[in-house]
Amino acid sequence: MLWLRRGVYAASGACGYVLDAARHGGPLACVSAARHLGLWVIEPESEVHVWMRGTGHRHPHPSCLCMEHWDDGARADPFAPPSLPRVLRQILGCRGVESFFVALESALRQRRLTKAALAWLRSQTNDAGRDAIAFARSNSDSGLESLLRWRLRRYGFSVRTQVEIAGVGRVDFLVGERLLLEVDGRANHDESALQPDGTSLRHKDLVRDANAAAWDYVTLRFDYAMVVHDWDLVERAILAQIAASRHLR
Repeated sequence: MLWLRRGVYAASGACGYVLDAARHGGPLACVSAARHLGLWVIEPESEVHVWMRGTGHRHPHPSCLCMEHWDDGARADPFAPPSLPRVLRQILGCRGVESFFVALESALRQRRLTKAALAWLRSQTNDAGRDAIAFARSNSDSGLESLLRWRLRRYGFSVRTQVEIAGVGRVDFLVGERLLLEVDGRANHDESALQPDGTSLRHKDLVRDANAAAWDYVTLRFDYAMVVHDWDLVERAILAQIAASRHLR
């Protein structure tokens, strides 16, 4: 057993973020809880979000980087985690609608939200949250895809996801009729990353792009760092292709 603070102990091997939250006064909340549940979130892991409920007591501790959430809820167990719908509502209030949308689509993809849970979330959120819920889908392949689709929404052009293209295969996005957008996760950053047959992921992507060009498609490929940290460049690249009508036949 690990001693955390007066009267609070934890089993050995418990998650470090869970331990920090318990030291501070409650369970994980917001983006910390979402990440712990296996949802895709944009935010870095430096902060620990803690659910204090409405009547908790904070306990600052060494190296404390805790963000407190004081929304009220059930009090049967002071260390019981918030429900997933409450976690999503916390993300909306704390990090905004974009982060909320990405985590929401991740939860839908994993079939973690029941109809009753979605109904509660709709009733307990604001207009921006309800708009994001209406726009969300359950087939987004990654948080990067959710993020890109959300950011392109305001332009109003046709964006289809997970489309089968003859001679190419399934692509992340088809804009209009000819512009393919591919978003690569962290694993694809490493040129030494291999597929099960021993060929590199990078080689596979190059072959796909060449086949797409042979079928008269234009491919734009972006990685995690570009989508998350250099969106201005990604946006300009896409809009330049649209302005030149390269998304049309």
